[in-house]
Amino acid sequence: MILEKSLVYKLFTGGVKQLGDPQAEDKLERPWESGIFKEETEDAVFLSETGFTGDDVADKRNHGGPEKAVFAYSVKHYEDWRRELDADIGPGGNGENLSVTGMDETTVCIGDTYRLGEALIQVSQPRRPCWKPARRHKILDLALRIQKTGRTGWYFRVLEEGKIRSGDAFERVSRPYPEWTIRACNEVMHEQKDNLGLAESLAACSLLAKNWKNTLDKRLTGKEGGIDKRVYGPNR
Repeated sequence: MILEKSLVYKLFTGGVKQLGDPQAEDKLERPWESGIFKEETEDAVFLSETGFTGDDVADKRNHGGPEKAVFAYSVKHYEDWRRELDADIGPGGNGENLSVTGMDETTVCIGDTYRLGEALIQVSQPRRPCWKPARRHKILDLALRIQKTGRTGWYFRVLEEGKIRSGDAFERVSRPYPEWTIRACNEVMHEQKDNLGLAESLAACSLLAKNWKNTLDKRLTGKEGGIDKRVYGPNR
């Protein structure tokens, strides 16, 4: 079935950019590189197993790859961000490839598989926000705000390659894990760290990305690390 109003609102791609001032005293202004500054395109863009043609990431250890081939974000969240941050932030502001309508973290589940344009894509994990959106928008605790609100967005893996363009509709073809919405996953990862039963259940989800499974396995064995490096990085 085609989900009502579940569409690609805007499609973004872009390469890695070098930014910042070597002489800056403020750490948020210092040199850095990122693929977070993407450009909107109305053209059809080919999507391979590792991402869109013309798209790239700077930190290939923590971003990109088959399990993070496509980053999607709900366009409706930007109204909240503009109000809460008093900032000019809009579609593309989180570095997403797909700004989407008609779906969000409460309605998208791990393993959901969609026909989108010529491609077949599958939800692999929520996004775990890092320090780079904070650097882009000059808001030190932005990664924590994204995490705490649950407005994280999510990633797709690619099952069948093909072209996608703005306006394409998401046609859901399967939903094997309706209990594991992106919101539920975020709550287990970030808000219910003491509930090892939930962590074990989520880790057992066969279509959850490997890096999330690894983090949950570390929690279950008492080896999970802190979050400061991810959420603040070199920003402070």
